Amino acid sequence: MAWLGRLGYPLIGLMTVVIVWEMIAGKIPGIPAPLATFLAAVTLFQDPFYRNGPNDVGIGWNVLASLWRVGIGFGLAALVGIPAGFIIGRYAPIRKMTAPVISLLRPVSPLAWLPLGLLMFRAAEPAAIWAIFICSIWPMIINTADGVARVPADYLNIARVLNLSERKVLTSILVPSVLPYVLTGVRLSIGTAWLVIVAAEMLTGGTGIGFWLWDEWNNLNVQHIIIAIFIIGLVGLLLDATLLALARRFAFTEE
Repeated sequence: MAWLGRLGYPLIGLMTVVIVWEMIAGKIPGIPAPLATFLAAVTLFQDPFYRNGPNDVGIGWNVLASLWRVGIGFGLAALVGIPAGFIIGRYAPIRKMTAPVISLLRPVSPLAWLPLGLLMFRAAEPAAIWAIFICSIWPMIINTADGVARVPADYLNIARVLNLSERKVLTSILVPSVLPYVLTGVRLSIGTAWLVIVAAEMLTGGTGIGFWLWDEWNNLNVQHIIIAIFIIGLVGLLLDATLLALARRFAFTEE
């Protein structure tokens, strides 16, 4: 019966979604049925990397373009956010000084920053990366700072008795203790970044899964819209699963 929990129940859940989808398609004109959508997906993925001009490329290129933007924006956020989180968590005056700023800016929708990015960079590509950066940085700062603040005081007291340098405290005490918090922040950030890039590409245009979805809506191709939704969900699932496996590996090593 163990296979039922690993495979059977998920299949039952997916079958339930397909049945409900079929019922909705039968009731609402314009909603394509599951079989018709599946056949459209087969046709679409027969040549996912074609190029017929700068704005007419295969679905594979669109997904890669979105992942590229997410990678750059997320990478820049990690380079800034993780060290900032260590500094904020390590020094109480800085933590008190930055707390109101973070509380003020963190709830702002990432798309609210997009017009500012367009104003600063005068181009859609860096503006989209800017939106990814600004939405990715907060979970990493907050989780890293929280992890540093939760390091047991006894560890730091021993470091003072041994007269360890700040660098030694960082590498021998803080990093091993805070790593699970950092990875949690990274998981939250990459999920948010993937959500935001789709919406940002709808507004900025060009190549990307978000732009492709919006373009298919303008063409009234509902089958491709549903396919895009599944692709977005699948890519997000794979990103989260990859980071979850990484987090579990480091947690195991830490034990």
